[in-house]
Amino acid sequence: MKIVALAGGVGGAKLAHGLAQILPSEDLTIIVNTGDDFEHLGLKVCPDLDTICYTLAGFANPDTGWGIANDSWNAINSIENLGGP
Repeated sequence: MKIVALAGGVGGAKLAHGLAQILPSEDLTIIVNTGDDFEHLGLKVCPDLDTICYTLAGFANPDTGWGIANDSWNAINSIENLGGP
């Protein structure tokens, strides 16, 4: 049986992770929300895609459910310290 999951945010990432634990990868398709994507400092940011990918890869921050575990935030703090947005 082929399964398609619609996912976005932390809840969608948890759903995708749960389905990935019980289904063969060839039977699971995850369609991820891109409506919240934006550009920041010239970089494309896709928060829901990132959250899904980090969760499925086992890199998600367990405290927040989003972002990378043990992320230092050094780059963004350095930009702020230099007066950037």
